[in-house]
Formats: sequence, C-alpha cells, structure tokens
Amino acid sequence: MAIYTSLAVPTVILNPSERCLQWSGDGQACITTKAAVHIMTPDPGINFSTSPDIKAPRGEEQGEQSLGWFRTMIEPARAQTHMWPSICQDWGAITLGSLDVSLREVACSPSNLTSRGRCVICILNSNAEVSLWAAAKNHLKGEWTNIQDVTGLLLNTASSEDIMRLAWSKQPDYGITPTPILDSSMLALGNRAGCVEFLRFNRNSDSEGSLSYIHTETLSDHWITHLSWAPWITHAVGHCESLLAFSTDNGNVGMVKVTQNLQSSSNAGFVPEYTTSVVFDVQSSICEADKRSVTALTWVQLPGRNPILVYTKPGLVHLWSSPSSESTWYGTRVLPLQTQKLSVGSSAISPITGVSYVLYRDALILSLFDGSFHVIHNMSMDPTWSPPLAGDILSSAELSRASRALFAKVTPAGISYLDVNKIGGMASYDSQSSIIWIYEAVRPVDFSYKYEAQHECMLLTAPFWQLDDETVLRTASEAFADISCASGSAPIHHLRALMLHLRSNARFAALLPQVLEILSQAPPNQTTSIVLPSWTQGLNDDLRPQLRKSLATHLFGWPNLLSLRMRLSIADQCWKLCKDPKMQAQCGQVAQGLLAAISHCVLRILVRHLRAIIPVIAAHDIPFVLREVVQSLLPGSPQDLADEAQALSDTLTASFSIDPAVAGLHEHFPLCDITRATCPNGHTWARCSITSFILSTSKVRTCIGCSRKALLPFAAPDESQLPAVAQSWIVRDLLEAVQRCLFCGNSFVEIV
Repeated sequence: MAIYTSLAVPTVILNPSERCLQWSGDGQACITTKAAVHIMTPDPGINFSTSPDIKAPRGEEQGEQSLGWFRTMIEPARAQTHMWPSICQDWGAITLGSLDVSLREVACSPSNLTSRGRCVICILNSNAEVSLWAAAKNHLKGEWTNIQDVTGLLLNTASSEDIMRLAWSKQPDYGITPTPILDSSMLALGNRAGCVEFLRFNRNSDSEGSLSYIHTETLSDHWITHLSWAPWITHAVGHCESLLAFSTDNGNVGMVKVTQNLQSSSNAGFVPEYTTSVVFDVQSSICEADKRSVTALTWVQLPGRNPILVYTKPGLVHLWSSPSSESTWYGTRVLPLQTQKLSVGSSAISPITGVSYVLYRDALILSLFDGSFHVIHNMSMDPTWSPPLAGDILSSAELSRASRALFAKVTPAGISYLDVNKIGGMASYDSQSSIIWIYEAVRPVDFSYKYEAQHECMLLTAPFWQLDDETVLRTASEAFADISCASGSAPIHHLRALMLHLRSNARFAALLPQVLEILSQAPPNQTTSIVLPSWTQGLNDDLRPQLRKSLATHLFGWPNLLSLRMRLSIADQCWKLCKDPKMQAQCGQVAQGLLAAISHCVLRILVRHLRAIIPVIAAHDIPFVLREVVQSLLPGSPQDLADEAQALSDTLTASFSIDPAVAGLHEHFPLCDITRATCPNGHTWARCSITSFILSTSKVRTCIGCSRKALLPFAAPDESQLPAVAQSWIVRDLLEAVQRCLFCGNSFVEIV
C-alpha cells in the first residue's frame, strides 16, 4: 500500500475532534495541537523558487510520487491575556484551563478576506480567550501575526461569558454575476451562558482587518459545547439560508436558521453597492436533553438533497435531515457503533475524530480516537453499516485493518496488540480514497510518566483503495463544472484531488490525452458582456475606491475566467510531468491557448475601464494606457478587442499631444513579449504580470502557482519605488485591486 506522507510531528494533541485537522480555503491543512497550530501546505500545484520544507521519502514503491509539504505554525503565547477573576467574581467564571494555557479549537475563515487575498484563522484557548491571526508576507512558510484580541471586543460590545466553541460559515452564493466583492460569512461563538454571538470580518485599509459584532442569540441555560454551519442554500437571487447546529452540555441538539438578504443600495458607480440584512430564527430541537454529551457535530453535503447533520454520542451515530422535495429519507436515524477489535484500547465509545463523505460511493467515513475507521453506506437513500457488496474494501473492518497495517508499516520497531494508534484528527485529501490523519502511538498498559517533549505524533497521507481511470477522468470533468467564484477558495484548493491523481506515474500517460481534451473545452467568454458607464464626476474621492472595487469584481468575479485559470494550472502541471516530447508539445499548445484566452479577457476588462475613465486621464497616465493598447493590438488578439483598443488610442490622440519617447513606447526593451524584456545586449528582465512594466526593483510579489512576479502595491509616498513611467494613480489602484495572480488565480507571497 502506497504512502504519500509519513511525517513525525513532535507535539501533543489534547483535544481530538473532527476539527483537529481541517482544510482552509487556501489549500492548507491546519492541525490543532496543545501549544500551536501547524499549517501544512502540500506542494502539488505550487511552483516557485523556494523548495518544500518536507519531502517525505515514502511513496515511490507503487509508482506514486511522495508529497512535499511547506510548513509553518501559529504559536500563541502560553500566558493569560485576560485574568477572569479580576473581570468577574462569579463561580461560573472559573476557567481551570488558565493553569496551563493550551489551544482548544481553531476555525478557518473563507479565503480571499484579507488585503492579500487569503484567509484568517480564529483560535480559542483553554482560558476561553479568542484571537484572530493572519499571515504576513508568506502564508506557506512565513510568520502569522495576531491581528485582533476578539475577547477584548466581546467584553466591550457583547457579554463577558467564557467562550466554549467557535465555527466560521462559508461564503453564500447570491446568484449574482460577476460575484460582488463582499464578505457575507459569519463567525459564531458559543459560550457558557447558552448564547451564540455572531461576528463578521471587515477588511481595513490600514491593517489586515478585524471582526465586528453583529448579534447575540440566547439558546439555552446550559453550556454550548458544539457549533457547526450547514452550507448556504440559495433560494432566489440575493436570498440565502443556512442552519447553525448547536449542542449543549446536557445532550440537547438544536438549530438556528440564519437568513441573509442582499439589497442593492446604490448603482451610481461602476458596480452596484450592496448591503446585507440578517435574520436569526431559533428552530425546535432535533434531540431533547438526555444527559448524554455530544462528542462530534458536523454537516455533510450530498448532491440533490438537503444536507445531513451528523452528531455522535458515546457509542451512537445520529443522522438528521430536513424534509426534501426529492424522494429521500428525512428525520433522525440512529446507528450504533461496533467495536473494531484492533488493539487493547479499541472501544466503540471513543470520540469521533474525523468525518469524510465519499461522493462516488455514497459512503460516510468516520474515524475514532481508538484508531479504527467506520463506514456508513447508502447515505442518500437508506444509511446502513452493511456494504453493498461482500468483500468491499470500503467497509469498517477493511479500512480499520488498512489503517492498522499502515501504522505497522511506518513503525520501524514493529507493533503489538498492546500498541494503540490514537487518531487525533482525520480529513479527506481528495474527497475519495486518499485520507490524511494524525495519530499518536501509545501503550495504555504502560503507566510510566512521559515528558511532554517525548510525545510524538505521526502525520500520514495514503490511499485506502485504488481509483479506476474513469473516476479520475470524472474528477477532472467535475473540477471545471458549475464553478462559482463566491467561495473565494484558491484554485490549488479546488484542484487538490486532480493534481494528486495526475502525479501517478503509472496512470499519467494513459490519462493525458483525455485530460487535454477536457482542458481544451474552454467555457464561453462572459467578459464581452461588461458594460461600464462613463465617469463624469471628475477625479474626486469617490472614483478611486469605485475603480478598485470594479477592477477586483470583474477580474476575479467571472466564473469563465476562474475556469480558464484552473485549466491553465492543470495544463502547466501536465507539461511538467510529461516525459514524451510529442505529448509535452501538445500540453504546451493547450496551455498557450488558455494563456491567450486569459490575457484577452484581462485586457478587455482593463481597456473597458480605461475607456470609462478617459475624462480624468492625465498626461502622466498615458504611458500605462498606451501599453494596454499595444498589448491589445498584438497579433492573435480578437478583432473586437483590437477595435476597442484602437478606439481608446484614437480618443487619447485626439485629447493629448503624445510624444512616443515621453510615453515610454520607444524603450530599449520593445513590448513584443508581455512576460519578459530583452535588451540589445541580450540581458533579460522580467515584466510585472499585472502592468507589464519591467521589474527593476526587489519590492515584488511572487505567485505560488505559476511563479509569475508582480509589483507590490505602493502608497503614494513610496511611489518612487515604481518605474518612472508607472507612477500613475491608475497603476497604483490596479496593483492594489489585484491581490491574486491574474493568470492562475493563486495567492502571492513576498520572498524578500
């Protein structure tokens, strides 16, 4: 059995749960341990000069390439930030976790929230303190900084009750194209008073952003022990609903229906301005208090039906679904767990540490703290433990045995019945057969003391069964179908499964022709429908924010443009993996076609914005405008784009007396290649992937997906860092609006 990753992590996991290991929208695995959050990023799809921190040696024995990982961590201070006895003298305010502060839970926001186009991470510690963290220059292997003390915000605006749980919703899709640039996700915090507090992230111009308070909903007189958001459901354009499930310490499970409505508040600018209204409605309980604590609570999204709530109590798995229009089951189903006798520590009452739904098999995989795996089959129609076929590898017994075999394989000293691989967290790597999980090997019968520094966990990534070629091709087709920009997730997150399967040495050559055929099926161009009103109010304070928002909306809000960027990422990876020169040439042709389509879409968006602001263009803006005209007139450009660019040029010529030398058109590096410039002496200079200006400064950012470089957005006092011909307010606003790569859609990092 192949192993993609086998990595020793010297740490202790104090709170094993279904959220101990989770994926962020940036494609990073976040592992919650006692003292730190380990942030691991797999290397498939990442291409720039810095090599992965970890390259596991295993994985080659069955033609599978091992996974490399970029690693960083968030390590909050172990000291107390808030002394609760000085804030409140009630007995209920006592927090025993203040004696040895550790991390309790982590919630990842949707991606594309910060000014760098990334996610933020909210951390809850054992002293009931909540903090907000964001990456600085390099989210793959750089520092993450604390950007807000959320507990201080709650003490000033909401309540002073100790926070017990937190959960961050996904972004709703309001059904508007292009997708508007706004954050409609919410962070829910459950406390000891039985209340849930709702907060929302706001991006600030002078920092990475901060949370603001929205609402408090009182749900119970008991502690809130678990929270989980259901996926948002769009009922009409601008109208979405979700369910926030919660549990209390007496075993009660209930829900809050959250409804968001999007209203257009102004249509005066380039793109509409929206406001969001939120309605909270407490629903009736789905499980009455029975004094049995809930050990896990999460939602599972199945296609063609309402989502299913999975919550567990010791020895039992409960499934709940609301009535659906489809002929599917609804209500509550209860399935008793059965002990998989693998070791001395095996027990069916162990807590759940991971939940993963396998779409093509309609099966739900559960991992338990005792090291066993359990599979519920036929989830959509009639959930049962019984597999549809005898001897199916996707069964509780077979997966548990496979997990035990992998445990033995990575343990050089061997294992016995006395050794237990306690799983702290588990998640799916590809939503199918490949699983990533972290465990610690222990001997419950050994009562000798073990120092904290001696504890060591093992992170494993491995496939539990082999996928056929048809399933992999279906994965490739569905990766580019029904694409939505609303989630804000990075392409490397969307394409993680496909990039993993294409790395198979035995499968790649056979699948490549069909994959290239899928990549060649480019979606219809939606950017031709962009209509922008001409700006007639002069260069005032309203124009520049409007221009930045419109550029960001149109450059990153069209589904066809995101689809092209994702296809280009896969085409580039196929070109790198291909060993056959003939097939590699075909990969290059497909990639060149996709690259040209993306360039033409971007140029069309820029040209139409420049035509809309012609009344406020000044002489120092002309060099950049003419560069866009020249690029739009290069051979191979669509005729409609060339005509629009020529009309823009004619308008400028009629309004200004343009000296080509002053405009920067006759430079020593002719603009015949938008990626690089070559001087008469043969020296090569890289060009900015956003503005096409030569990169003559070290103040640049690098795309993690395609390694293209771009100028950093500079404030007005630092404008001297830009080339002389680039010192224009239009260039500054464009650089600030583009926070992800225009060609592959992934994030930038600053290496120096």
